[in-house]
Amino acid sequence: MGGSFLSFEGIDGSGKSTQARRLAAALQAAGRAALLTREPGGSPGAEEIRRLVLEGEPDRWSAETELLLFTAARRDHLEKTIRPALARGEVVITDRFADSSRIYQGMTRGDLAGTVDALHALMIGVEPDLTLLIDIDPEVGLSRAMARKGTEQRFEDMGLDMQRRMRAGFLALAAAQPARFRVIDGARPEAEVAAAVQDAVFRHLGL
Repeated sequence: MGGSFLSFEGIDGSGKSTQARRLAAALQAAGRAALLTREPGGSPGAEEIRRLVLEGEPDRWSAETELLLFTAARRDHLEKTIRPALARGEVVITDRFADSSRIYQGMTRGDLAGTVDALHALMIGVEPDLTLLIDIDPEVGLSRAMARKGTEQRFEDMGLDMQRRMRAGFLALAAAQPARFRVIDGARPEAEVAAAVQDAVFRHLGL
């Protein structure tokens, strides 16, 4: 069986990280080799960049500088983690990928959509085979995210309006690329969301 590249997207607090973990466990239980990774991060170099972009004051970086940092992290992630796992025939599950840059830097913090796409084409050139968008009300998501009280809350600190713009952006992306996206209602109980995710992915993989 060949490898497959899956991504999870959604606003902060949507539950996508939990669902990515559950999916990896379900695939492994079904006998598929599955690698769970994340962005920014997923490789030693990219994890160092993660600390730069997710910690600190909301205005620490401009959207343009953020985009360069995220792209550098994504390139290292692709080289060191994603491509080798796909070459081994594994299912790679990443918690965020380029769609997050399209939303966070390209659509909601400035008019950088063209720059995001150009930089992605030049330095990354890869899209997931399937993207699971976990959709949730921005007020619920932000409440969940702020309750975590971790150090990686720079984007959450940008407020509810930012979360609303991000949700609209993600849904617009999904509508524009229905062959790649599956929109999953994240407001349901965790187990029901997991069942919907597993159904979509197992259908995609032919399991």
